[in-house]
Amino acid sequence: METIVRQETPDDYNAVRKVVTSAFKTDLEARLVDALRVNGRAALSLVAEQESEIVGHILFSPVTTSPPAKPKGLGLDPVAVAPLHQNRGVGSALIREGLRLCPCDYVVVLGNPGYYGRFGFQKASQFGLQNEYGADDAFMVLELSPGALQRVSGLVQYAPEFGSPGL
Repeated sequence: METIVRQETPDDYNAVRKVVTSAFKTDLEARLVDALRVNGRAALSLVAEQESEIVGHILFSPVTTSPPAKPKGLGLDPVAVAPLHQNRGVGSALIREGLRLCPCDYVVVLGNPGYYGRFGFQKASQFGLQNEYGADDAFMVLELSPGALQRVSGLVQYAPEFGSPGL
């Protein structure tokens, strides 16, 4: 079955909400996606489609560093695949295409090192980057512009929506 990865459109919002809600134990991530969209912080939002059905979604949103740095970073979160389509390469296709299209110098992610390491993500603390959640091995970074991580250090902070209780 062919997977088409494309830019999300407003017509996709309801289907994306269903996919994201079905992929996680609660609807918190779906509400996060909605809040990031509403507040103009969805820097890149893609869907995976199979036979005209939305089966996956990925969103990238801005991150900042303290102290501030010139290179632009994005956070990858969330990536979601409908349960019936998991473990079939849909998530990988979303991540690869998302990284190819990302309008930034580096991407951070908080996730499984074994999974995200396959895409080139490395432990962010090796580059002097920390996160507001206290994660170490699970907080990773991928440099998209050569040399960008040489000009970035300190605390990486996600968009305020990530810290909004109950969104």
